[in-house]
Formats: sequence, C-alpha cells, structure tokens
Amino acid sequence: MTAILTADIINSRTQQNWLPVLKAVLNRLGDEPKAWEIYRGDSFQLEVKPTEALYSALLIKSAIKSLEGIDVRIAIGLGDKTHDAAKITEANGSAFVNSGTCFDRLKKQTLALQSELADFDTQFNLILELACLTMDNWTPVSAQVFHQKLLHPQLNQTELSEMLGKSQSTISATLHRAGYDELTKMLQHYSQTLNNH
Repeated sequence: MTAILTADIINSRTQQNWLPVLKAVLNRLGDEPKAWEIYRGDSFQLEVKPTEALYSALLIKSAIKSLEGIDVRIAIGLGDKTHDAAKITEANGSAFVNSGTCFDRLKKQTLALQSELADFDTQFNLILELACLTMDNWTPVSAQVFHQKLLHPQLNQTELSEMLGKSQSTISATLHRAGYDELTKMLQHYSQTLNNH
C-alpha cells in the first residue's frame, strides 16, 4: 500500500515566493521526480508511506500558510501502486486513482482522503473537515510556529522560542491557537487506525 498526495496552491498568482518554500518541504519528504513532482505551474504530486500521509499534508499546509494570502488543497489517496516509473506523474495504481478522484471532489474543503475502506474514509473526512476549520484560518505566524513544532517535536516551548526569536508565552499561545495538541492527537489516531486495518 502507498499514499499519493495530489495538490494545488490556492491563490498561487498572488504570491511569488511559495515555490522555494514548497520545494524545501517536498525535499524533506522525498526525492524529485521519483517521489514528488510539480506540474502545470502550481499543482504537485507526492508519494509517501500511508502512515506518513497526513503528517506530510500538515507539514505542507503549515509551510504554505506561513506565507500571506495563499493556501493549498490536498487530496490523499491510499491504495496500491501497480506501475512504477522514474517520474511519479507517470506511475499509476489505485492510490493514484483514489487521489485524483478525491482531488476532483475538493470544492470548499482543502484536505480530504480516499481509500478502499469506506468506513475509514467517512470517519476521517469528517475529522479532517473539522480540523480544516482551524487550519484554514491559521495566520502566517500560527502556521510558521506549528510547522516548526511539527518538524521539531522534541523541542520544548523555550527551545522553540529561542529558535524562532519569540517569547515562550507567544509560542505557547500561538500553538494553542493553531490547535497543535488536537491536531497531533488526530495524527496519532490516523496512524493507529491505519495500522489496525
């Protein structure tokens, strides 16, 4: 089983500096063009392990939203890869089909998933819809602090405040506003549920 993220940048034309930010995150998650590729200007695909798909989506979303005025739409497809290729955009299988179908269904919602398990999809898409109420409203500062905490979970708030040059009380309040604890629980629940299937 594998996970394919199909995504595009919302309001990409209003911001010019999102591309290096996106590439930096994607490079952390895999190698271009085998694991990820940007195409049609502001769309991209990424392949990760199924258990890492939601974490990867949150990492990408928090990186993009740390810039003013833009967001990202992400569809996670879980399934098989029946044809491997040097470029991810030339590979295929049910994970790719599920990701594409899910992406086509994304209207107002910015994050959803589709797998072969209907009950799993129903449960998690409801959770993601609720999570997006918080994530879609992140300010650039909230997104930036959330992103760094996601990248460095081992750092406590004091260490994080030193790294970002903000006071510890600001970091604490920002993580609370960004829904860090709740979204981390969602990530754990996602991995556990997936491992049980």
